[in-house]
Amino acid sequence: MPNPLDKLLKPRFPSTALGIRSDAASVVQLDRSRGGFVVRRAATLDLPKDLLRASFDQPNIGDREQLARAVTELVTGAGLLRQRKWSVALPESATRSAMVTIEGTGGSRREIEEVFEWKIERSFGAPSSELRVSREEMVPDAQRQTRFLVNAVRLNVLAEYEAVFAALGWHVGLILPRHAGEEQWLRNGSHGDGLLLTAHEEGFTAVLMRGNRPLTLRSVFCDPGECDDELHRVLLFYRDRAGSRAQDETPPVNRLLVVGQHLDKKRVAEIAQEALGVRLNPMNAADVGLMIPAGELDFDTIAAPAGLARLAW
Repeated sequence: MPNPLDKLLKPRFPSTALGIRSDAASVVQLDRSRGGFVVRRAATLDLPKDLLRASFDQPNIGDREQLARAVTELVTGAGLLRQRKWSVALPESATRSAMVTIEGTGGSRREIEEVFEWKIERSFGAPSSELRVSREEMVPDAQRQTRFLVNAVRLNVLAEYEAVFAALGWHVGLILPRHAGEEQWLRNGSHGDGLLLTAHEEGFTAVLMRGNRPLTLRSVFCDPGECDDELHRVLLFYRDRAGSRAQDETPPVNRLLVVGQHLDKKRVAEIAQEALGVRLNPMNAADVGLMIPAGELDFDTIAAPAGLARLAW
């Protein structure tokens, strides 16, 4: 029987979402179907060069009015012009993510929050007063310490995007980095770990999921020619981390989701086999339970906004 308090305690997210990259934007509206989700409406649009330069520390949007016009064209083409409630996946390079561990359980709630804010400043190089921060409790580490996955965006950068959304008359309730949308496709309760690798202009983000919660995250900043070596190091780190647990507590990595044109999926699978000793085929839309109408729509392009739209259920 449904809990009548769920509507009060759990936010209701829209089934429509926008995903922004430095070179393109995509919108998606999802419907729930038996055994998964189906794309009801979607569209993607290439953005003019240098209109958007995603950065954590610097201004992002060269011309807000031009970006607003581009998004209007995008939602018009998707038949979503009248839609006002949205979730948004920001460019990966506009955000930063980190794991924050709270050692011990002593102290008052205020003291714990002070420690958390101190660690936020050390992780992101800015006080929490200058950041919009979201946090999610992670799988505890081997010492059973409380850990959080923290996503941050500078308030002045966020204000640029929010000004565009306000000009469109949108109500945006959820704004997260791109990987946070894509990792939703690994939150299906499957036995075994799921690994997300999402590529962007500055490198890639790797998130290891265990059940419906993140186990660990690594943000790697590197040149394209260094990606293979960096990826190998990340996978060895995950292997060693899993190996530190009892064998019966260590579900193997059995799902691999690679998103973004800056990583070659075939090469990633080869490196994963070398580092982890398991053969993994990168998942596609059907593998994660998303049905996309036949056409030119690409799963990599819409994976992030579709993942946020999935939170409507």
